[in-house]
Amino acid sequence: MNYMAFSVSRVILLHRKEKQNELTIRLFKVGHFPPDFRFSKQDEIKGRGSDYLRSREVYVAVVTMKNLLESGVHFGHQVKRWDPRMKKYIFAERNGIHIIDLQKTIQAIKEAYDAVQKVVSSGKTVLFVGTKKQAQSAIQKEAERCEQFYVNNRWLGGMLTNFSTIRKSIQRLKKIERMEVDGTFNSLTKKEIASLIKEKTKLEKNLGGIKEMTSLPGVLFVVDTRKEAIAVAEAQRLGIPIVAIVDTNCNPEGITYPIPGNDDAIRSISLFTQIIANAVIEAGASEGLKIIETLPTEEEQELAVPAKTEDDEVEIDVENYADSSVQSEKESEEPAEIETPIVDEDRLYEEK
Repeated sequence: MNYMAFSVSRVILLHRKEKQNELTIRLFKVGHFPPDFRFSKQDEIKGRGSDYLRSREVYVAVVTMKNLLESGVHFGHQVKRWDPRMKKYIFAERNGIHIIDLQKTIQAIKEAYDAVQKVVSSGKTVLFVGTKKQAQSAIQKEAERCEQFYVNNRWLGGMLTNFSTIRKSIQRLKKIERMEVDGTFNSLTKKEIASLIKEKTKLEKNLGGIKEMTSLPGVLFVVDTRKEAIAVAEAQRLGIPIVAIVDTNCNPEGITYPIPGNDDAIRSISLFTQIIANAVIEAGASEGLKIIETLPTEEEQELAVPAKTEDDEVEIDVENYADSSVQSEKESEEPAEIETPIVDEDRLYEEK
């Protein structure tokens, strides 16, 4: 078994399957290697690295089955509360509860991961939506970590379809913040200040996560499509792709990238949100690598500097140059000639 290692953002170990002739990636913590870890002599001779791996189709293990089981992703709702359209994602029934097929969950995560990466690489943004109590902290934390936008308190009707009006409310929020900083509050009464602070708190709670969003997002990540039905409907109307966690009581139809899983457990929600945030960060890192690779090297910069041409070079005669400098010094040392006054001869004879 041959292993190769390379580091992009973390240590990745590759195990090559000779029969299927494909590469799979297994994730390990930094510094934790299997006991039989070694570089292949063939790969060392050929100098294969990240460029070789990028040129081949690589299957990325975004999440492991162990992580899904530990987070309780496989637990669905009670059998009596199921949606028949989720039948293809259900593995079995245990004690009156549906068990979700995690193999299909992993495949759905991979598809959603790639979709989010493509959207972010194209320069668009991701909007995280999760207003239920279990999802509020995870949504805010992961969205801020990957520097994207989020809605975790309440979805205001028209946040996407009537975005121009929402922008006015955002401008009002920014105006109150400027008034608080530039000293405008000093000239107002206590009642007026209290009213403005109350308005600011309300706007910050609902619009704080999209305060810097200037255009519609490229993709929507939703936790619990039943609770966020308005957000899903607006995204569908505008043709915005949707990545959503769908439980056994949800309708997967109309969702661009449904991820079957538990949308009620805090650990499950945190895991899915973290995966999407990692996709955003990795897409940004890959774009940064592309920019760095396009930058010219020092040798190219030296070659790019224009050489001096014959017209730019001016020949200087050293002897003439020295004579002219000495002559100018002499001229400066010579005293100036005294000018004699002009005498009128006729007037001089008359005086005599």
